[in-house]
Amino acid sequence: MSAGRVEYLPQASRELEDALAWYLERSPRAAESFLREIERAVTIIAEAPGIWPHFEAGARRYILQRFPYNIIYRQIEAGIQVVAVAHQKRRPRYWSSRARR
Repeated sequence: MSAGRVEYLPQASRELEDALAWYLERSPRAAESFLREIERAVTIIAEAPGIWPHFEAGARRYILQRFPYNIIYRQIEAGIQVVAVAHQKRRPRYWSSRARR
């Protein structure tokens, strides 16, 4: 199965940019690793979006292995839509209203 299109909600793009900037301030190497893990995760999700379990608000969750972030996404006709790049310990469920749209 070929990977579908990946679309980020504007809020999810900002969350990714903010997290990347945070890591970059501390370590360019950590920032590079974080970005690689995000890209790898999104590729895996896009190739088989139905594999990851339903989470909340009609969305699914992919848990990053090396960083404390989840990728919250939903399936759309053309592929996947990333709803949030959410830190695992901060503001639980803040993104849920985005997933219901």
